[in-house]
Amino acid sequence: MASVFDAAAYILKTAGETTTLKLQKLVYYAQAWSLVWDEKPLFDEKIEAWVNGPVVPELFESHRGTFSVSEIPQGIPDNLTDDQKATVNMVLKHYGDKPAYWLVRLSHSEPPWIEARGDLSPEEASSVVIPHDSMAHYYSSLLKIDIEAWKETAEVAVDTDIEKVLDASKGKIEAGEEIPWEDVKQEFDIRLS
Repeated sequence: MASVFDAAAYILKTAGETTTLKLQKLVYYAQAWSLVWDEKPLFDEKIEAWVNGPVVPELFESHRGTFSVSEIPQGIPDNLTDDQKATVNMVLKHYGDKPAYWLVRLSHSEPPWIEARGDLSPEEASSVVIPHDSMAHYYSSLLKIDIEAWKETAEVAVDTDIEKVLDASKGKIEAGEEIPWEDVKQEFDIRLS
């Protein structure tokens, strides 16, 4: 299994230098969506509900005192499988252009972080772990779609070469091309079927 360092190194290799705060949030969202799409964790390290949002302590220790980071020396990007890379690429496509504090505010508004923090004040330090089941439950709920629209897409997907659709999507993501929502939705439907 890949480590958080491998995932972070892949993010930096793909997206370039970023702030340490933003890297933590991108790693969190990559883990969350891996639990939904791939039905397994991207990495084993725990994510804690810190004041500034979800944080992986081991990754934090590796870049402590640094504002931005361009590489994670202990990470090996190629330790991620093709499916894991595809998941991280989708996360980067959706969250990668957002500023760090936008991602912090987003994570602060979502149940996994809120529930893990419980009754703690906003400024109170915490080492409470955000459970995988909490992430999987919440983020999978975001994929609820209109059943009639889904049926229409599913009927089209039956006549579609699924591997061809996924390969085309992967190619577009790797090339940095804009992907129309209908194509993204079709890939979600395929991954969910």
